[in-house]
Amino acid sequence: MELPETRRNLGVLLKFLGVLLGMIAVYTVVFHVIMVSVEGKDHSWVTGFYWTLTVMSTLGFGDIVFDSDVGRIFSILVLVSGIVMLLILLPFTLIRSFYAPWLEAQIRGRAPRKVADDLAGHVVICGYDALATGLMERLALYDIPYCLIESDLAEAARKQREGLSVIAGDVDSRETYVNIRAAHARLIVANLTDEVNTNITITSRDVAPSAPIVATATAEDSIDVLELSGCTHVLPLHQQLAERLANRINAGHAQVHVIGGIRNLLIAEFAVHNTPFAGRTIRETQIREATGVEIVSVWERGKLLPARPDTYLSNASLLVVAGTEQQVLELNLLLVIYDINYNPVLVIGGGKVGRATARALRRKDVAVHLIERNEALRPRIGEIPTRLFQGEAADRDLLMEAGLNNTPAVVLSGSDDAMNIYLAVFCRRLNPEVLILSRLTHPRNLEAIYRAGADFALSYASLGVEDIFAQLHAQELLVIGEGVEIFVVPAPATLVGRDLGGCAVSERTGLTIVGVQQNGVVVTNPPGSTSLQKGTELIMLGSNKQRQAFARDFG
Repeated sequence: MELPETRRNLGVLLKFLGVLLGMIAVYTVVFHVIMVSVEGKDHSWVTGFYWTLTVMSTLGFGDIVFDSDVGRIFSILVLVSGIVMLLILLPFTLIRSFYAPWLEAQIRGRAPRKVADDLAGHVVICGYDALATGLMERLALYDIPYCLIESDLAEAARKQREGLSVIAGDVDSRETYVNIRAAHARLIVANLTDEVNTNITITSRDVAPSAPIVATATAEDSIDVLELSGCTHVLPLHQQLAERLANRINAGHAQVHVIGGIRNLLIAEFAVHNTPFAGRTIRETQIREATGVEIVSVWERGKLLPARPDTYLSNASLLVVAGTEQQVLELNLLLVIYDINYNPVLVIGGGKVGRATARALRRKDVAVHLIERNEALRPRIGEIPTRLFQGEAADRDLLMEAGLNNTPAVVLSGSDDAMNIYLAVFCRRLNPEVLILSRLTHPRNLEAIYRAGADFALSYASLGVEDIFAQLHAQELLVIGEGVEIFVVPAPATLVGRDLGGCAVSERTGLTIVGVQQNGVVVTNPPGSTSLQKGTELIMLGSNKQRQAFARDFG
């Protein structure tokens, strides 16, 4: 316990004891007055003191009692005040002023302040938030060590008890980065405010001049500042999230949206809405025969389904495809003749994500109607949207005036997940055919937003984790959806020499096998007769839980 705090607590205790002794003294005097003047009895001062203590402490031996009503009323007063002072306030004061600080000091003393002397290849995480939580889960899946910096000693001790790898230290202290062996780290993640991230970058760069540093950025102007400070890579999550949402909107004519690449393959998406593919099975579309592109998975109102020949495609289906650059171009040429909807896209929320989404759509020459209730944001919104509507998004008349009944898509960009869920239900009921996309603050609300009617949702945490892992593995950023990734793993020894169909990977884990790479050749959507040889790499699509199931079942 620190000395100033000890002195303060001691002062509180002394004041309490002074009040308590004063009450005992007064009660002793009153005891004598009533005994002499009312009861006609004479007792010593020791007896008065003894009676006061026995009554206040509720012992009440009964050897000294009052016979008059005045004396009994006084006894009740002494008894009640004794209960309050001795049985309630005194224990509370002792616990609060001494035991609790002592216990906290003991807990703080257990907080680790330094990592093991041989730790290397770890990831340093500077702040604890949704991004850090998702990142730590993913790092554990890949067996990559990490260490979290926590400035509060008690909180650091608590996190350690929960099984997290953590050290106590200040993110702006050079000593912290020495203790966490930043010079030997695989990556340093600065995920606090822009100003603090700049300080982290400069301070850690002094200790670890060659360690890669990834920093999040809220303001667009902070990107240059962080890069000049020494950041290897900056994550402007608001801007990236907006672009990912905008890329999943089909407005005007149908088109393919490339979302990344892996092993010389392009991964892309396109909506079947208002195309001849809606209402057919994958086999009936004959997309593979016409373009060479493989359909590897299907998004159906937030659910990722395997792409089987008999999978039915509804008007709300979103296809995930893989192919070469030429094959994707052929698919685009096939789709471009179909008109989707040339009406303005409706963006709800004029915050950073909403404005960035509107900018991304306007760069594609897509008209945008934006709804914002905060009048103070009007100067920032400016001329970004084609038209601005001022008012509450939950107003049905305002939504209809903004074009909900004929818009191709609605983007829910508010920072309140509960409001986005509410608006998803509202918009879905008013227009069952509209494409609804939403941002999320907390990944835990993913299932709720999909149940509410959203077609696609993405959070900062998921996007940030994918970007950080792309930096860890020196790969291109590839975001399929919330909690879903494409990853490459060598075929485990338990599968070598077996046919792919006999392994039942998809049936046992739920993973979709996008392709296999053997002898430098990538085969997409491989047949079940494909023999897995030593050195074969599996390209698979799925969630973290499905990845864990694969590791558990196949090693």
